[in-house]
Amino acid sequence: MTDTIAAIATGGIVSAIGIVRVSGSEAISVADKIFRAFSGVKLENGENRQMYYGELHDADGRLLDLCMCTISRAPNSYTGENTVEFHCHGSPVVLAEALRSLFSHGVRQAEAGEFSKRAFLNGQMDLTQAEAVIDLIEAHTPAAANNAAAQLQGAIKGKLDTIYSTLIDIMAHFHVKIDYPEEFIDEFDTDNYVCILQGVFDELTHMLATHARGKVLRDGVPTAIIGRPNTGKSSLLNALLGYDRAIVTDTPGTTRDTIEEKLLIGNTLLRIIDTAGVRSTEDAVESLGVMRTFDAVKRSSLVLLVFDGSEVLTQEDFDSLSLIPESVSKILVVNKSDLPQALGDQELSSLGIEYCRICAISGDGLDGLEDLIKKAVPEPANHPAGEIITNARQAEAISRGRDCIFRAIDAIAASVTADAVLTDVEDALKAIGEVTGKEMREDIVARIFERFCVGK
Repeated sequence: MTDTIAAIATGGIVSAIGIVRVSGSEAISVADKIFRAFSGVKLENGENRQMYYGELHDADGRLLDLCMCTISRAPNSYTGENTVEFHCHGSPVVLAEALRSLFSHGVRQAEAGEFSKRAFLNGQMDLTQAEAVIDLIEAHTPAAANNAAAQLQGAIKGKLDTIYSTLIDIMAHFHVKIDYPEEFIDEFDTDNYVCILQGVFDELTHMLATHARGKVLRDGVPTAIIGRPNTGKSSLLNALLGYDRAIVTDTPGTTRDTIEEKLLIGNTLLRIIDTAGVRSTEDAVESLGVMRTFDAVKRSSLVLLVFDGSEVLTQEDFDSLSLIPESVSKILVVNKSDLPQALGDQELSSLGIEYCRICAISGDGLDGLEDLIKKAVPEPANHPAGEIITNARQAEAISRGRDCIFRAIDAIAASVTADAVLTDVEDALKAIGEVTGKEMREDIVARIFERFCVGK
């Protein structure tokens, strides 16, 4: 990490403002070679986090833009290194030329996530905070953004640091007893150790219990729209989204593959999957689509079963219903309410599923459908912002740590030797350290920061 890096930190489209970010020991001195503040102040003598207005020059020394520039000196910066940001007019050409100018002075292109990786390696954040950065960027709901922002502030880090410190204290006492048995050391208070470890176990259990909520918060509720061909499944998807996402025709079997989109209903994110119509067919492509429908239902937590209210029920309607497992929430959507109805309320009620009538073309009845969706997928109990585990890697390591604590408690209860208990506590410590990055594996760190965009 001795070299100086740069990247465009904003999107690659025309915008009002575009930002070029630079980090490394030579960031400020290189910036002085291509930027001249109108105040006459050299950046190397400038104040931290103050905006300077001036001329930005390209690799050939020609005026490129009139922009703002700010500097942050190590260690008081995002990366922990000297950093510079140029706030330019948001032309992709201007931003690319600004990068080229920096490269001409020995700066190199930053890799994906390298700014945040340097922040982690320089102790500016732990891995839970680094992963919160990408969760914040990818948040689809206000609740997901709030949770990620609180984790970025250290909500998970604080809890795990306390647990880590507690386990270190226990290990230290165990090591002294094992290594210096002849010395006068305070005897073990077995009940006290069990009480402390039980508290750690309970805290880790509480954290793990939030992961199911976290997956919904980050990824949404998988929701399949199914039914026989031509009942209006794709029209329903388009109506819910508010625009034409799926192709709609009167020809049965138009949808031959699953289409997935995200939609916010109330405060709940749905990951809606429009599927191929359920029917027997000799068309190889359509058959593959039907198989993917089966798979989508298996992966779903909610199913919207679409019937054509203007036609009597067919075997294919009942086949569609039979696909849905008993454990999966389901709503019967009776479409085409604008046409004379062949399905009466008594017949629909006999199916034992809550239903609503809609017209996907006009949007009539969608409010009622949204009410049923909110009822079928109630918002879970609130957790303090930042305390919801959304990351599978974190949940897996916390689970391993909790299992080790459970074994340690059992070992103490069974009066096994101190070194055997110590092994379980050490394994728990290692697992917790993996979550925060205290126990660092290069492959895990590399995989985490590969998810980031260039410039972050």
